[in-house]
Amino acid sequence: MSRMRKDLLSKLGLYLTEGGHGKEKIVDSSKGKPNVNDEYREAFRTKSYIDICNKVQGQLETRTSLDVQLGQSSSSSSSSSSSSSSSSPNLVHPVNLSDNLLEPRQETLTAIFETSKTLHDHFLENYFEISLEAGRICEFLLQNVHQVRTNHRAITYVLKLVKRVPECENWTNNQHHTVYRNLALFALRRNPFSSMTPEKFHELHDSHVDLLHQLTSKCRKTKRRTKFIRYIKRALATFVFLGCGGLAIAVLVLAIHSIVGLLAAPGLILGIFVIKKLRKRTDHDLSSRTWLGGLGAQLDLAARGVYILVNDFDTISRLVQRLHDEMEHRKFVADICVKKGKNEMLKEVVKEFEMHESWFMEQLEELEKQIYLCFLDINRSRRLVVEQMVKC
Repeated sequence: MSRMRKDLLSKLGLYLTEGGHGKEKIVDSSKGKPNVNDEYREAFRTKSYIDICNKVQGQLETRTSLDVQLGQSSSSSSSSSSSSSSSSPNLVHPVNLSDNLLEPRQETLTAIFETSKTLHDHFLENYFEISLEAGRICEFLLQNVHQVRTNHRAITYVLKLVKRVPECENWTNNQHHTVYRNLALFALRRNPFSSMTPEKFHELHDSHVDLLHQLTSKCRKTKRRTKFIRYIKRALATFVFLGCGGLAIAVLVLAIHSIVGLLAAPGLILGIFVIKKLRKRTDHDLSSRTWLGGLGAQLDLAARGVYILVNDFDTISRLVQRLHDEMEHRKFVADICVKKGKNEMLKEVVKEFEMHESWFMEQLEELEKQIYLCFLDINRSRRLVVEQMVKC
């Protein structure tokens, strides 16, 4: 964790004890240093992670099959092509991934807020909106990863051909034509990661940090108010105890002096009435303290969730930027190779692709894993906040 993140965490008074996937976790040094790599790898073996992977892969395969069907129908006739293009958005994206992956579902949250509008802070609604938007961005990035793999099939074909027939001079005319056609197709296709620019990630980071400050500020105020009510409760309890003691003494004295007791009866009745009122006030303060304690816990959990979200998207933004730059470089090199049309340059281009192929695919897989983990973190935080809301 960078020093800037540690300073931010210490200033906000947050110490992560749950949530996250083990990478950004502060622990007591007296307990020893945890094996972060083991915790990180363990996250990929959890049932929640496997379930999300299966859902995403199934949804993407459905969309891919729909794309193929649309392509076949569009190639059959020009009329069907125009109708397919007009209806393709509805067919290719029948259901949002985030609608299936995010927990609790949005309709559940809507029902909770509608039934208890006065019991929850509006910052919690902002938190759920932010987490929903984060889920949609993760969905968008997963689609980009899938599109990059689809675009990269052209490069994969070239590399397999070169591995099978290393010398370009031994290629057939059809193979030459196919190689240059694949390179040209790859160079012309749009970089899927160009939509998520560093500026957009920076805006997202700022919005998350702003909400984090709001949640922690509100949480501090709630905790201070809870402490104040606790002190008032103690003072009232002490007063009631002393009042009861005074009444006991008064009753004892009046038992001895019955005549004076008859005259002081109205005063005693008034004293009992005042003590009952104080007890009711004490019970009300206790219920207020309980409600504020629950609200403080909700705000604290939401703040922890946003903090984890900030860290997750910082990691994702770095991976996206690396892959974006690599894709742009590959597109540029492929375009130059096609324009030159020389076998010597083709050999150099293929050699460079082979050198960085393993790194490129590892980075792409790492980004995909980080997005899945981000989904897990979002769901974990949302569930914890909702569970605390239901308790109150």
